Amino acid sequence: MKNKIYRVVIDTNVFISALKSRDGASFKLLFKTDYEKYTNCISTPLIFEYESVAKRENKLDYLKNDDIDIILDKLCQVSEKCKVFFLWRPFLKDPRDDFILELAVESQCDFIITYNTKDFIGSENFDIKAITPKEFLKIFGEIK
Repeated sequence: MKNKIYRVVIDTNVFISALKSRDGASFKLLFKTDYEKYTNCISTPLIFEYESVAKRENKLDYLKNDDIDIILDKLCQVSEKCKVFFLWRPFLKDPRDDFILELAVESQCDFIITYNTKDFIGSENFDIKAITPKEFLKIFGEIK
């Protein structure tokens, strides 16, 4: 089953983690793993959230706003853009995460990649599993 092209939504905490460190699974997933191995699904609200959090994050001093814009532009180029037409709100424990689940459902994703897997309890009702970047990379044999 390793040849399947999985569809994923990447939570904001994974995106920010990838910007903070080049050593972790988040960075490897977003910037080192071949995008032909998985399809990253995005939406306008998700990109706006990435941008908002990245530009206000205190620990990203080495990245200027222009750098963040370039990274987001590249991410948009390699990702599948999806529009959400049906809302499942409220569904999750934290209503601020509902838009990520809605994107995953609309784009028929296999996984939500997040460090807060407990926040997505219930996603399995839609056949979507919340897993960490490290767990996802293990599927491809990128890490052991």
